[in-house]
This record gives sequence, C-alpha cells and structure tokens, in this order.
Amino acid sequence: MSDDRLRPGHAVVVGGGLAGVTAALRLADCGLRVTLLEGRPRLGGLAFSFKRGDLTIDNGQHVYLRCCTAYRWFLDRIDGARLAPLQNRLDVPVLDVAHPRGPRLGRLRRTALPVPLHLAASLATYPHLSLAERAGVARAALALQKLDPADPALDGIDFATWLTRHGQSRRAVEALWDLVGVATLNATASHASMGLAAMVFKTGLLSEPGAADIGWAHVPLGDLHDTLARKALDSAGVRTDLRAKVSAILPSGHGRWAVDVPGERIEADTVVLAVPQREAHDLLPYGALDDPGALLDIGTAPILNVHVLYDRKVLRRPFFTALGSPVQWVFDRTDASGYTDGQYLALSQSAAQDEIDEPVAVLRERYLPELERLLPAARGAKVRDFFVTRERTATFAPTPGVGRLRPAARTNAPGLHLAGAWTATGWPATMEGAVRSGFSAAGAALSALGRPHVHPLEEAA
Repeated sequence: MSDDRLRPGHAVVVGGGLAGVTAALRLADCGLRVTLLEGRPRLGGLAFSFKRGDLTIDNGQHVYLRCCTAYRWFLDRIDGARLAPLQNRLDVPVLDVAHPRGPRLGRLRRTALPVPLHLAASLATYPHLSLAERAGVARAALALQKLDPADPALDGIDFATWLTRHGQSRRAVEALWDLVGVATLNATASHASMGLAAMVFKTGLLSEPGAADIGWAHVPLGDLHDTLARKALDSAGVRTDLRAKVSAILPSGHGRWAVDVPGERIEADTVVLAVPQREAHDLLPYGALDDPGALLDIGTAPILNVHVLYDRKVLRRPFFTALGSPVQWVFDRTDASGYTDGQYLALSQSAAQDEIDEPVAVLRERYLPELERLLPAARGAKVRDFFVTRERTATFAPTPGVGRLRPAARTNAPGLHLAGAWTATGWPATMEGAVRSGFSAAGAALSALGRPHVHPLEEAA
C-alpha cells in the first residue's frame, strides 16, 4: 500500500450508484482524497444501459421533474444537463381505451398561472373524470397543500385511506392520483405511505407552476450515469475501482477505518456506505445502528420493463400514459437506442408484483394486443423484437410506517455514514432521493472531519 493512502483526509465511498457518485464528487470537491469502490463493471446502480446487438438499451425508463433540484445539480456537475432536457411545460397525454364512447385522449397540462391555478384549466377539461370528480380532486388538492409531509402521523396511514376520507372516487384514484403516484412511488395508493404521497404531490404539483415539468435522458442512461459520471470523477481526482466488491468495513484504530476488497485493505479517515439496504446491513460493523434489523424490514418493490421494436413508426408522441389497460407509461426510445429500422417503444410498469416473474411469452401475449388497442398504427406493424427487463428490487417499498425504518446518514460509528435512496431523505426511491442522500452523507462526513462546506443547492442559489 502506498504511503499517500495513509495521509489524513482520505474518504472511501462504497457503491457507485447515483448516491455513491454524488458523495464521492462532493467529498472530492471539498478537498478530500476519495476512492470509490463499485462491485459491478460500471457505474450508475439501477439506472444503467446495456448492449443488445447493435442497440443500447436502458434497463428501464427513468424520468425526473423540474422540482428535482438535486438530480439537476448532478446533471450539471457531470456536464449532462443538455442530454436530459426538461419539457418547457408539463404536458402528459392520457389515453383511456375503456371509455364507453371509445378511446379518449386527455391531457394533464399546466399554464404559467400561479399555484394552484396553473392546473385549473387542465383539470376543468380533463375528460377522464366527471364534473363532480374534478371538483372533488380540487378540494382534496387544497387539503393536501396544508399537510406537512414530515409529520410522522402521515407515515402511519396509507394514501388510499386519506383519499377516501377526502371524497375521492375509485375512478379519481385510478385516473389521476394513481396515474401519478404509481409512477413516482412504485406503489398504488393503498400500499403507499401518506407521508411520501403528500411529499410527491405537494412538491411536484403544488409548490410552484413548473415543478412537475418532466425531463428524461435523450441518450442512453449509461452515457450519463456511467460515462460522464466517470469523466467527472476522474477530473475531480477520484480513484474509481470497478469490479471491487467490498467484503468488510472494520475500525482500524485512532478513529480510522479499513475497507477490504479482494487482495487489498484500504485505510480511510471516513467511509460512505452507499449500497442497497440489505447489503449495507451485512457490511455494517456491530453497534453502527441501534436497530440494524430495521434495514431488513424495509421492503422492496419491483418494476417490469417491456421493450418492443416495430418495423415502422407507430407512436408520434415522445410518451403517453394509459387508462383502462395494463399498460402504464410508454416511451419512444428509438433515437436514444440507435434503432434505425422502425420504432422502439419501452413500457415502464411500476408496482409490478403480479407480473415480475411472468414468462416472456405470457407478457408478449398480454402487451402486444394492448399496444394495438392503444395505437392503431401498431396493428399492421411487424414486431422485430420483444424482450423484458426485470428489476425485482427496483426501489424500497414505500409502505406505511417505512419512515421510521429509514436511517439517517450519520451512524453511531464515528466516520461511517450511509447513503442511498432508502435512507431518510424524505423522498421516495427516485434518482432525486439518491442524489440527496449523497449530499447528506458527504455533508455529515465533512462536518465530522471539521471540513467547512456549503450544501450544493445553497451554492447553486
């Protein structure tokens, strides 16, 4: 081991997802020497790309909102914002194929008016709800705006119970609340903490007019979260080791830490553990948390992604979402993947507990007819390829009570800190939550080392 590894101010970050990369960049930007260890052969965690023949495929569709200020900082920091632009204004096409009068297209759009008037025109003309249901949604939104998402009492009830208490019909839940909530929380209203739901809707729809404008990568995710992230880490002086599976994190005396990887023990002044909660549980030294078993009580939720390559263009919009169909959100990924022989659609199916283990043949029989029902142009198109990607533990499960299980960044062990979307960020399991956790862990580490620092969002302001 070289002598420079033993000098003060060395941080080791374990895990190369968004949380770990963020923590490593922040620590390096504040003057620490940083080593980032990732067991996989790439960075990016669960938001990554892979090759399928000549195409570059994202494992799943990931979007962010204008209110996701931490993830936007991340994009700026890796010089990737131009590759994942935001809509000028929120505009979500919502197609209902089960309407009694035939398929109907509605839109959730905003204006430049102040909150909550920015959505008033869209709600007033939303064809998927009755006039009474629209009025009820407006009343519930006003009630939701008064809530404090951090109130522990809200974490103890489910979102569906709150919606029922506030007069929301089953149709209103399906056509509006779950339309947004399932995609952001990865759970239906009946399985989602009211605290997390309140945070999503209050921040995304009721904080400022443009908060819910949608952004997504126009290039493969790997170009951002792996290639550009690695370039930023290199420029910051971070040593990044891939295929470096950490086997142990141990106190080494005098307030320092030893991190074991195959064939090497790395000494550190501070460690950020940025891996999934169950892996973190296995690596935490004794006494680091008062109740380490709580990490194992944080459940997980799956996301199923269906990929369909047609021989022609069948969708003229960049994306849409559906009602009255098992299809949830559909995105055009043709250009990003490099597909040139037609159109490539990616279906993102959240809260997919009932389908995550279904055979591909069964999913093909289910989803291809649905796409033909939603998209008339698909009825005469040839399917060149159909495949699925499965993330069985895509997110932590946002169930009622999960808030009390999520640990803070700081542990009982001086110099050891936690990061990951599953930690106590106040956000659900999103890219935004992951980056925020990296901020928190790096800030806690810097404070413990006596290093002056400013929160990156305050720097941006």
